[in-house]
Amino acid sequence: MAQSAASASQGEGYLVTENLVKHFDDVAAVDEVSLSIRKGEIFALLGSSGCGKSTLLRMLAGFETPSSGRILLGGQDVVGMPPYVRPVNMMFQSYALFPHLSIWENVAFGLKREGLPKAEVQQRTDDMLNLVQLGAYAKRKPHQLSGGQQQRVALARSLAKRPKLLLLDEPLGALDKKLREQTQFELVNIIEKVGVTCVMVTHDQEEAMTMANRIAVMSKGRVLQVGSPEEVYEYPCNRFVADFIGHANLFDGKLSVDEVDRCAVATAIGEIHVGHGVSGALDMPVAVAIRPEKIGISKQRPAHVDHNLFQGRVKEIAYFGSYNTYIVQTLDGRKIKVTEANTDRHDLSDITWEDEVFFWWRNNSGVVLRD
Repeated sequence: MAQSAASASQGEGYLVTENLVKHFDDVAAVDEVSLSIRKGEIFALLGSSGCGKSTLLRMLAGFETPSSGRILLGGQDVVGMPPYVRPVNMMFQSYALFPHLSIWENVAFGLKREGLPKAEVQQRTDDMLNLVQLGAYAKRKPHQLSGGQQQRVALARSLAKRPKLLLLDEPLGALDKKLREQTQFELVNIIEKVGVTCVMVTHDQEEAMTMANRIAVMSKGRVLQVGSPEEVYEYPCNRFVADFIGHANLFDGKLSVDEVDRCAVATAIGEIHVGHGVSGALDMPVAVAIRPEKIGISKQRPAHVDHNLFQGRVKEIAYFGSYNTYIVQTLDGRKIKVTEANTDRHDLSDITWEDEVFFWWRNNSGVVLRD
């Protein structure tokens, strides 16, 4: 994961959107979005296709004009300012490198267009290629580089103009899974060395969790939750966020106990105890979210487990190398996902298909959701 977000001394609200709206015909692609992004922060807009994240990014870049609302960068309202005037650079998923130019010429292209002195163009271009560790490839053409190297060239070109804001549109979408995972860390390190404020769009949850200081989860044009990767994963604000970020088992029920430091929810599989209160009304409808990796599973009844202990039958098993996934069907017919880490390559689980099993979790493993 990226290092901790920019400190408070760097100031809140370097990039601010105020009630930003964008309509296409009668549809609000972006609906009353207000964000405050710190200077030097890597901020991710995360959501499924059509949620409005790319439209929001294009408004930040100046490629789309808001229907209403403001965009403030360093205190200056940039709405109405054309893209080529804004101190903003955007890196596209396709990288958009010029195939007939060398790597060095690709990076230098924007600097030359600005009419900078030849010596400054030379220095900045060399510095950027060295930063992305491609100085030895300066004379090559884009097609002579790997996908990951092309991605770094595109980043170097974006950073060469020293933008105040760097926008990344699905920056690693063109790479295969293994290269994408490797490049995530490289990209974060480069951005942090430069210190530029960065907003990235992605539909890949792992990419957002790995790269971003904070994440905004979007759906239907609205921002549902903003927080650090840990906050969004461990404390989702509603069912959509809980289900969209990672995997979650959701148990619908009614609030049966509510105290300051604990509560309980009556569900179809039994009463679920949770290690926090909700300040709600008894019998109000709620849901409890439990992550699969927080659930224990065994053929033997566990000792010293008094709450949140249930039984079921194993219907599916999947082996993923570092962990196993079990789908357990409860007595009422619902299916629960459980994941178990493979910590020892000789420690093969004795659980198999159709086994009767116990599954359980600690009181502080769940979170109660009202929406």
